[in-house]
Amino acid sequence: MIMAAVAGMSSSTIAFAQRVDDKYVESDVMPLAGKEGFSFQTRAGDFLFKPYSLIQVAGKFNYYDDENLNLAEVDRVANSGFAIPNAILGFSGKAFGLITFNFALNAAQSGGALLQQAWFDVNMSDAFRFRAGKFKTPFQNGYLATLGQTMFPVLPSSVTTPVRTNLSLDAVQPSLYTGFDLGVQLHGVLKNRFGYQVGVFNGTGIGVNSATKGTSDDHRGLPSLLYAARLCYMPKGQMPAHQGDPGDLHNDKMLIALSGNVNVEGNSESSNDFRAGVEFAWLKNRWFLSADAYLLNMQWTSRMQRAGSFTSWGAYAQAGYFATDKLQLAARYDFFDRNGTELAGFLNMPAVGFNYFFARTNLKLQMMYQYIGKWGHETQLERDNDDMGMAYHSATVLLQYTF
Repeated sequence: MIMAAVAGMSSSTIAFAQRVDDKYVESDVMPLAGKEGFSFQTRAGDFLFKPYSLIQVAGKFNYYDDENLNLAEVDRVANSGFAIPNAILGFSGKAFGLITFNFALNAAQSGGALLQQAWFDVNMSDAFRFRAGKFKTPFQNGYLATLGQTMFPVLPSSVTTPVRTNLSLDAVQPSLYTGFDLGVQLHGVLKNRFGYQVGVFNGTGIGVNSATKGTSDDHRGLPSLLYAARLCYMPKGQMPAHQGDPGDLHNDKMLIALSGNVNVEGNSESSNDFRAGVEFAWLKNRWFLSADAYLLNMQWTSRMQRAGSFTSWGAYAQAGYFATDKLQLAARYDFFDRNGTELAGFLNMPAVGFNYFFARTNLKLQMMYQYIGKWGHETQLERDNDDMGMAYHSATVLLQYTF
């Protein structure tokens, strides 16, 4: 169908460096609206096809705690070298003045995660839009930022690292975020200030593209799905999805949001997971400030034959400042109560870095360093276990190209 549409275009309708000014055309990978690039459009303007690409090449160094095992220095360096975090090829566009769509493959992944996203929106109005497919679940402002426009090359560890439930079941180790998933969502913005997202998803994450869920034993046949909602207030108009852009140094926007979701039997029938989060972001000329706080409460199912529940929470605050029109300095403090509220001790993970934007080339260089500190643990064993699998010192250099 796409080839037929392209074949029906005259040479004058295939535009190079054409401005994509439809505000509903989105990618979640790179900014499209108002950006020049390569696109196809019919003469009548009822169909727009916009390909895009993002390639990231990273150098990583990770140095681990020896957990009192007296390891040699060379044994404490692991998961280091070169990596390709993302190699995304996708397209976005609109059709018939009502439908917008987006599709992206990530060649740096495998299995179900190879399909990063595939969705379409039915856009009745700014206030009422319906989305179906695979896309980002409405939780955590830092994760909802455009992938190629994040302040740091890696997300906060409190977001992506699995919690420690101290149970023998490996399946009961979820992370505090929900990420990409398959589902449907109602969303929109009212009066350019009030945003909402309400959706139902599989709850299986980015790695599963098939229907695998059943019904709940503990909740009288309720489908075992992820039920999610997010409400935000933007007092100065809609907040951009970036965390600092050299082309947007004279803006003033703010966002305050609440979000929550329930994943019914989200971990192999072992727990019903409740997540809640609060978000803040402020873009003020050369400054970008943001902070998220979030918690995960796991209620054990009757099949677990275990009383009580497990609660973990995390938070981070970060700030970025453009010292020049091309150089953004960044700092972040990340907090993670990984072992749960019933055990003493937590992880604090400060990070610093900078971003350099090469003019007129779409190249971006990111560098960061992060340290893990461990506070308040009652025993040395608990202190050693709390950061298991996490790098004590980590450094990342990432070069990104977008098209």
